[in-house]
Amino acid sequence: MAENKPIVIVGGGISGLTAAVEAAEAGCDVVIIEKSPYLGGRVAQLNKYFWKLCPPTCGLEMQFKRIKNSTNIKFYTLAEVTDIKGQEGNFDITVKVNPRYINDKCVSCDACAQACPAYRKNEFNFGMDETKAAYLPFNQAFPALYVIDKNACHPDCDECKRACKYDAVELDMKPEIINIKAGAVIMAMGWNPYDANKMDNLGFGKIKNAITNMMMERLSAPNGPTGGKIIRPSDDKEVKSIAFVQCAGSRDENHLSFCSYVCCLASIKQAMYVREQYPDSKAEIFYIDLRTPGLYEHRFLTKAQSDPNIAFTKGKVAGICEDPESGDVILEVEDIFKGTKVKTRFDMVVLATGMEPATKNDRSVKDVAYTPDGFVDTSAKKGIYAIGTLRNPVDVIRSTQEATGAVIKGIQSLRRQ
Repeated sequence: MAENKPIVIVGGGISGLTAAVEAAEAGCDVVIIEKSPYLGGRVAQLNKYFWKLCPPTCGLEMQFKRIKNSTNIKFYTLAEVTDIKGQEGNFDITVKVNPRYINDKCVSCDACAQACPAYRKNEFNFGMDETKAAYLPFNQAFPALYVIDKNACHPDCDECKRACKYDAVELDMKPEIINIKAGAVIMAMGWNPYDANKMDNLGFGKIKNAITNMMMERLSAPNGPTGGKIIRPSDDKEVKSIAFVQCAGSRDENHLSFCSYVCCLASIKQAMYVREQYPDSKAEIFYIDLRTPGLYEHRFLTKAQSDPNIAFTKGKVAGICEDPESGDVILEVEDIFKGTKVKTRFDMVVLATGMEPATKNDRSVKDVAYTPDGFVDTSAKKGIYAIGTLRNPVDVIRSTQEATGAVIKGIQSLRRQ
């Protein structure tokens, strides 16, 4: 009977975790497939949620506890779906599990990292700092297991293995192929920040003090590269004047043709980060249209607008350059209301890059339809349900709501057979 088959959830971000715990608590078996070495997805990289401005670790910790206490949930990290065959109630899923080089004996003692002589760019912090080649992805990672990045290791080095007292390091681990018989599939692969390097006029990668909105989240986070202190990458100067450039890639037929939904709210939130940390600071948000749909979202905007040190300027940023002596950024902006072009100087600029669905480049689930932008068509194959940012750009709350709805559909798929 299909009822005995699990619901497979592809993606272990906030929407995938929500779907997993809701399905498990309804009595279903669940398997989570996550390509990263940890669960939590993009939400784990945030400093705070809008609009309450509470840390995302609160919500994630509750989900992790529910997963730990459930006998119905199994998960694989560093895993990727390579093939899905079959139909509703009878899917055959092939998964490749990549080696972590650390086994379940790991107690997160950090001995392997201390002994490791090699370093790697920390992708969790978007390359703003480094970790050892043996590392814990972040301080509250789940599962709390270290990982070894073999690409960063020195040849024939086994310092980490010799340092581990628990026999947790296995440098000869190999990829493993597993097959899962499933009754339903929930696609929850999430989103990626749009590549800011593609927008030549905004200077990302060339201007030292131009960062993206997700980099700003990590910069502001207590477990980020600066311990939460908002300082410039070039010289560690405290950021007292900051610009936010909206629609960096979004609503542009040359990049992302759609509105990414969360960017306006994210920039307002980040302006508040700066204002809270530095009471004498000033922030300016350059926008095409301010989009804050919803009652609480609009109240969030109104709160920011009541701050005399947060300015909102309607205008398209034509270009960004750098003062080579001071490191300041200079924005050239067309001010719509004034009808003029202005140049204005800031300590740092944050580019509000848009949300690109992970399915733009990851078509591992082949038997569904995709839009030209990479979103999953809502008329996906019966038994396969896409949620969250795979359908359209949404925030955390709407992602979790969609996850709960998809679980109901998944249970229906099990019971129809």
